[in-house]
Amino acid sequence: MESELRGFNTKSSKTPQPDPTHDDASSRDDRPLLTSASNVLELEKKCAAYVRNDVYGAMGRGELLLMEKLQLGIAFVTLLPLRTILVMTVLVVYYLICRICTLFSVPNHGEGQEDYAHLGGWRRTVILRSGRFLSKTLLFLVGFYRINETHNGSKNSQENSKTAGTLQPDEPEQRPGAIVSNHISYLDVLYHMSSSFPSFVAKRSVANIPLVGLISKCLGCVYVQRESKSSDFKGVSGVVTDRVRKAHQDEYAPKILLFPEGTTTNGDYLISFKTGAFLARAPVVPVILKYPYQRFSPAWESVTGMRHVVFLLCQFVNHMEVKWLPVYYPSQLEKDDPKLYANNVRRLMASEGNLILSDIGLAEKRIYLATLNGNNSMPSVLRQKDD
Repeated sequence: MESELRGFNTKSSKTPQPDPTHDDASSRDDRPLLTSASNVLELEKKCAAYVRNDVYGAMGRGELLLMEKLQLGIAFVTLLPLRTILVMTVLVVYYLICRICTLFSVPNHGEGQEDYAHLGGWRRTVILRSGRFLSKTLLFLVGFYRINETHNGSKNSQENSKTAGTLQPDEPEQRPGAIVSNHISYLDVLYHMSSSFPSFVAKRSVANIPLVGLISKCLGCVYVQRESKSSDFKGVSGVVTDRVRKAHQDEYAPKILLFPEGTTTNGDYLISFKTGAFLARAPVVPVILKYPYQRFSPAWESVTGMRHVVFLLCQFVNHMEVKWLPVYYPSQLEKDDPKLYANNVRRLMASEGNLILSDIGLAEKRIYLATLNGNNSMPSVLRQKDD
């Protein structure tokens, strides 16, 4: 990782000695990430998948035209408070529904997870149907009045799948084990909740967020702690593989949504896929999301959560396009090689969605965001990788 950072610097810099008044846990690594404006441009080229290109600028703090300021100001005092109240009302209503449905029920505990995915009967039906309806309502309230959905893909995707040996008409149709989607915003989850109400992978901290925490447990989310090195259980990859396999084999098991990229992009690119969604060797359903925009991009890149929500709610109309591709059935070669399976699905999604392939990952994103935030030090997670 340090070698990558050196590539962004035109001059070598001497690493300062740590401050003796601080212990190791709080000491900073002051190795500069970038040394000139030209290198910032170089970094933006390298990290193009994470660069925001809307009128608000890379961090949502760009200089706006007078007309844009007027539109934003009017929306701030009209749309924003109204939508905030309505969104919070819907969220509280669904929380209460989940609370009632989980009364006197004990959550699943195991492998560091906690969820209510095992609920069945009327409880599961109420959670699912109300969840889908209220998710659609939330999307409508924040300006997604019409979502352009295309199912089964194009003839080209069908031909690509046949050529790759992924469609096997002579074999009985198999239930897909997972939905795999590109990742642009937290709105992606809301759309998929409104469409198929799957469980998904989330940060462990999500389980503790008021209102949202219980809802995520009812979805059956798999919680992940990225920086955790604990070996007390088989890890997120093992839990995800079990969930995918179970969804593939059991029609009553909850579906699982996976974002193989592992982080969000600006929507124009498709970065490297992780193999977690493909280790179970089960068929998957590829989905491509896009957010066409004129002013504010719903992509969650480099903008703080509060600023993103404000700009989103201040935009009268938001647009979303969704393309559901045919179920991708892996060939025997792909079953034996999850990386090949992941790469083939990635290439198909890029082709069908007119997305640009990029091999960068989360490490480059953290470097880029640290630079934008004026942090002239290597992020701590990268220092750990270097050591």
